[in-house]
Amino acid sequence: MTTIVWIRRDLRLVDHAALQAAVDKGAPVVCVFIRDQHIDALGAAPKWRFGLGIERFAQSLKDIGSTLILRSGDARDVIPKLVAETGATAVYWSRSYDPSVQDGDAELKKALKSDGIDAQSFKGHVLFEPWTVETKTGGFYKVFTPMWKSVRGSDLPAATGKITALPAPDHWPDSERLQDWALGAAMERGGDVVARHVCVGADAAQDRLDDFLENKAKTYPDDRDLPWKDGTSRLSENLTYGEISPLQCWHAGWRAFHDGVDGAEVFVKELVWREFAYHLLHHTPHIVTSNWKPDWDKFPWNEDERLKKVWDWKKGVTGIKFVDAAMREMYVTGTMHNRGRMIVASYLTKHLLCHWKIGLNWFADCLIDWDPASNAMGWQWSSGSGPDATPYFRVFNPVTQLDKFDKDRAYVDTWIAEGKSNPAPEALSYFDAIPKSWNLTQGQSYPDPIVAADEGRKIALSAYENRSF
Repeated sequence: MTTIVWIRRDLRLVDHAALQAAVDKGAPVVCVFIRDQHIDALGAAPKWRFGLGIERFAQSLKDIGSTLILRSGDARDVIPKLVAETGATAVYWSRSYDPSVQDGDAELKKALKSDGIDAQSFKGHVLFEPWTVETKTGGFYKVFTPMWKSVRGSDLPAATGKITALPAPDHWPDSERLQDWALGAAMERGGDVVARHVCVGADAAQDRLDDFLENKAKTYPDDRDLPWKDGTSRLSENLTYGEISPLQCWHAGWRAFHDGVDGAEVFVKELVWREFAYHLLHHTPHIVTSNWKPDWDKFPWNEDERLKKVWDWKKGVTGIKFVDAAMREMYVTGTMHNRGRMIVASYLTKHLLCHWKIGLNWFADCLIDWDPASNAMGWQWSSGSGPDATPYFRVFNPVTQLDKFDKDRAYVDTWIAEGKSNPAPEALSYFDAIPKSWNLTQGQSYPDPIVAADEGRKIALSAYENRSF
């Protein structure tokens, strides 16, 4: 009567619907993580960070007398074989909302059921499954604010408690070794640098949430725009791997709000912004591969990644300090402040007139909090081709943005070393994290802008005026 629980982006023992359902059956539970084609396709940073999360989750299972079985291959092949090995009568897992994954999940469920297996999928890493939220006319939301207003007062069920024991089978099936997967190989020397900034595991994620609500949420509405200040929750990393659930964050946020922490509502609103990304991913799956607004297919973006200006952007040597500081923050910490993400995306797509796909793919390789829905929506929002109610011809000026949000240049000084007699340790770490082939050293002069802020705005506006749509 064994139940197999297929672990995915849900590396926690709290508020885990599939695992809780298996526990409630009272039969032995075998948890398996599968290194499938989707894991292999991940970029260097998210794959490395996933490995850390898997390792920590495996330890949490060991702590309660269980174990995590590791297998490689397509789930449609791996799970039926594991069913045969264990004599399992049920297979449970959390749903994915990535369209590239969903067809395979449906095929697996159909095959298992045809063999008499109790195959069930459960709500995954969202608050509202995309098909459950509709406009008054029955369609999907294309603008965020109306969606926020529609779900703001939702009475969601409480998060389930921590699982403290799992019934074990008489014999554990064979498992592969995590170290043999070499999930961090592509990070090379950068892994040692980024490792100093990660926050891995469910316990650490919960501590991070508690600290934010107690010490930062009150001033979050203002502080979240200041890249030099530690004023955000930083939970995107943990939400990405399911080390904490959005439901845990939702309820904790509203509790803080009702206790008088007004800024907590803005935090909850940002959770729903993440939901909006998955809402769009479900209803308009082309958002990850092509322009959300089809008219932009005619826009003459550069798509050649070999150009020097593209590589200057990637290296963080554009000569635009806000852009370069943000890119360097990403190489050292694996994440980037949200204000920085908007600035670097706007600069690439508007000042440099490069296709948003170049940036989307680069972030997918470099961010430890990479999320397919949020990454796609963010890049298309910034480029003008996506779901943004503001006109596409908005062009962020990275110099005036710096004056507004980093007035004293604390953020820039943290991440840029060139020209400093005593640069910050974080700024020096950038040179340890990047590939040696970039041939960049602290002693080099800081570059002049490849495209100045005012000049880039004129270039972008001219291109928009001459557009063919």
